[in-house]
This record gives sequence, structure tokens and C-alpha cells, in this order.
Amino acid sequence: MQSFFGLSNKMPTFATEGLKEIITSKTKLKEVMKKSLFIMVVVAGSLAISSCVSKKDLENCQNENRSLTQSYQSTREQLAAANSRINSLMEQLSACESNNAALQNNLEKSLANSSSNNVNIAKLVDQIDESNKYIRHLVEVKSKSDSLNLVLTNNLTRSLSKEDLKDVDIQVLKGVVYISLSDKMLYKSGSYEISDAADATLSKIAKIITDYKDYDVLIEGNTDDVPIAQANIRNNWDLSCLRASSVVQALQKKYGVDPKRLTAGGRGEYNPIADNTTASGKAKNRRTQIIITPKLDEFMNLIGKAPKE
Repeated sequence: MQSFFGLSNKMPTFATEGLKEIITSKTKLKEVMKKSLFIMVVVAGSLAISSCVSKKDLENCQNENRSLTQSYQSTREQLAAANSRINSLMEQLSACESNNAALQNNLEKSLANSSSNNVNIAKLVDQIDESNKYIRHLVEVKSKSDSLNLVLTNNLTRSLSKEDLKDVDIQVLKGVVYISLSDKMLYKSGSYEISDAADATLSKIAKIITDYKDYDVLIEGNTDDVPIAQANIRNNWDLSCLRASSVVQALQKKYGVDPKRLTAGGRGEYNPIADNTTASGKAKNRRTQIIITPKLDEFMNLIGKAPKE
């Protein structure tokens, strides 16, 4: 590869001109030295035969000798100046060659870095592709889950009327069904006994539970934070558990749900879904949840029933 400025193949113009100047000076110096040597021989011979040479010829020889001596001295000075000039040019040439080598080294490093950057960019593109695939997978899973939840919700609510749905809230999260029943619909005021008005709704919920016979069912009681004031009930823990037990026994005895599938539990006031500082918030917290959990094989069957779109 030829370097940036061509210094490795061609000497700069200023260096070439300096060399020509030195060569010319040296040639002149040699000519002057030859002439001086000749004059000196002539002078020496003249002195030896001074009796045979006229005074005028001797003066002419001396004048010419002085002239040649001066020319010789001037040529030597020019040669010294030319040598100094060439030294300066050689230093400049060396500096240019060093600079050229540094630039060429930087170019090679830049090319190497560019190649490395191209490799890194390729890896980054691959990582982005993998991330996009994972995101698409999550979207597909979410879509499938939403479809499954929709199937379950439709199957559960088809047995309930609009009037029933005012006091019944049904949600499906990750294949688990949460049926929330308000206390005013289920129980007599300040009691854990099932009211007559709850029979119609409980019978429909029992039908849903019976349809999904392979599901496990948890009945969970919840209260607000107002302490219970009854002699036979110690606190809200007792009240929530007693209410859940009342629903379990009603499902078993009145509607024929297999008791092996049922579990009763209470969470007292410690699982609120609304602010207990307002009347509406307290009403939302006084609830009984029926949590229907599919077993794995049934869950897979439901996934197969979920619509693709």
C-alpha cells in the first residue's frame, strides 16, 4: 500500500532541488581547486626561474592567484551553506516519513476498529431479532390467555340474569374464576345466616360449579374494618369464617355440590379491595368470594376451546 503522501516512493521537491544545488557547488569547487593547483605550480616555477620571467607577468599571475583564492573561499562557503541546507531538508524528510508512518498506523487501526464495529452491530441486530421474537411470543400468550378468560366468563355468566349481576362480580384471571358476592345479597343484616333472597343466585352458582365438576372451589369470607358487636362472635375473623362456612353448607345441603370439592376460609378485614373510610368502600369490602380453580388437565382442555381470534 502506498503511504498517504507518497514519501516512501518519491523524495519531496525541496529535497531534490537542494541536492542539485550541492552537486553544482561541489563541481565548481573541484574546478577552482584544479585551477589553484595549476597557478601554484606556475608560481613556484616562476620563482625558480624568476630571472627569466618579467615583473609584469609575475604580477598578473599573483592577481589571478588572489582571484582564484577568493573564488575558492566563496565556493567553500557556498558548499558549507549547501550542506547545512541539505541537513535541514533531510531532517524535514525524516519528520515527514515519521508522520506518514503514524498516519498509516492510525488508518490500519481505524480499519480494524471499523471491522470490529461491524461485528458488534451484527450481534446487536441478532439480539434485537431475538427480543422481537420473544415479544411476539408474549403477545400470542397474552392473546390466548385473554381468549381463555373470555370463554370462561361467557360460560359462567350465561346462567345469571342482569339483576343477578348487580350483586355478583365475575372475573377470570389466568384461568382462575373469582365470583364475588355482596353481603347484602347473601346474608341477613349483621349475621352469617343465608338470606332467602340469596337462594336464587346461589342455585345458579351451584349449577356453574356442578358443570365444572373437576374444579376445586374455595369459599372466602371478607369483612370491613368495623368491629363486630355480637356475644357469640369474637371478631371479624370469626364473622368471615362463619359466613364462608354458611355458603359451603348451603351449596352442599341445598344444591348437592360435592363437599370434597369445597373449602371454607376467612380473611377478616385484612384483604380489602376498597377504602374503608367511605360507606361505599366498606360495602365493597364486605363480600364473599367463590374462587374456582381448574385442575391442570381441565385447564388444558379450556385452552383448546379458546378461540384463535
